[in-house]
Amino acid sequence: MEIKDSVIVITGASSGIGAATARAASRAGARVVLAARREDRIIELAGELDRVIAVPCDVTDQHQIDALVRTTLDAYGRIDVLVNNAGQGLQATIEQIEVDDFRSVLELNLIAPLAMMQAVLPVMRRQGAGSIINISSGTTFADVPGTGGYVASKIALERLSAITRTELDGTGITVSTMIPFVTSTEFLTSIRAGRTEAESMTAGADFDTPEQVADAILELIGSGEPQKDLVPRAYGGTR
Repeated sequence: MEIKDSVIVITGASSGIGAATARAASRAGARVVLAARREDRIIELAGELDRVIAVPCDVTDQHQIDALVRTTLDAYGRIDVLVNNAGQGLQATIEQIEVDDFRSVLELNLIAPLAMMQAVLPVMRRQGAGSIINISSGTTFADVPGTGGYVASKIALERLSAITRTELDGTGITVSTMIPFVTSTEFLTSIRAGRTEAESMTAGADFDTPEQVADAILELIGSGEPQKDLVPRAYGGTR
């Protein structure tokens, strides 16, 4: 998929990896749609970039997803790329996980990406082309105590991505998974539960920048490969 002049919808675009991906895509000549709940953030970011629009959207709300797709089509007439980036962490042992917290994380990390894919796939099928990038996490490479709820949501997303890719074989639509390592974002401050424990677990780690992840996402859009990770070889990754 060519980045230049493509229409790229990015969820969770108000900060971190989503905002960095929007900046990188805009620099590469894409037309970008910023989707996030924090309207003030995405409006500010849209004002900094060329050919970018901001659409407030809670991706756990089907009506808002539908409105996002309509607004994008009204503005640009097509959707070439979806970056399913919106997500939230959860840090608690299996015995301590609050079931309501787990439900909320599954809703945002797994069900919302599914709903977003279902919303854009009819458009991409009509076009005969498209790229979907689902953002997972390097935590899926290890069995770290306290990460069970979060990792479960991301492992499920990885399998959902892989199976969707197979189902769409021959349509011109690719579905790929991006697996970042620890990244310097607002992730830890917005974690659903267990912020202190999560901060302790990552203390001393070498954090990637959101820009490094954004560049890798654009590479994945361009290549259409099934998966790309930024996890060091010492932790089971390819980097």
